[in-house]
Amino acid sequence: MSTTGWVVLGVIVVIVIWAISIYNGLVAMRQRTNQAFADIDVQLKQRHDLIPNLVETVKGYAAHERGTLEAVIQARQTAVAAPGVEQKVQAENMLTGALGRLFALSEAYPDLKANANFRQLQADLSDIENKLAASRRFYNNAVQEYNTGIEQFPAALFAGIFGFAHRTFFDVGGDRAQLEQAPSVKF
Repeated sequence: MSTTGWVVLGVIVVIVIWAISIYNGLVAMRQRTNQAFADIDVQLKQRHDLIPNLVETVKGYAAHERGTLEAVIQARQTAVAAPGVEQKVQAENMLTGALGRLFALSEAYPDLKANANFRQLQADLSDIENKLAASRRFYNNAVQEYNTGIEQFPAALFAGIFGFAHRTFFDVGGDRAQLEQAPSVKF
């Protein structure tokens, strides 16, 4: 084989190694994004598991507040069944609003507010909300890194070919100001 042939072969090998490196980098970013969303899912599952106990506790003290309790139950069912990121975001925002109305009931029912089980559930939910906020930040950072990675040259040349598509941020929408504040637990 001539020198020109070796040079061409060398250039092809370098290009193939370079393309493999880009592909592997994109795969790593996609996996980091998937893992970050799985972390959010764990926190959401814990939140969803806590809600029935909270509703049952409130029922004992505020049974005639049926509309609020049913709204929380319906919002939870919608959130559990939400299939994709955008649907989960919308469902979780509805659930957050319903939970806010549920906690507002405690102000009208001093016995409920004084109930140790209710206070513990409220504290547990506050803890989960803090962990959920941290998980959202990590996920959104991973999505930002991934989306940037598939848009940057030279990865942009390969990203579409290999099926790398943009990911959606886990945006809390209009409730952002409310969620950026630390949750308060009143006794």
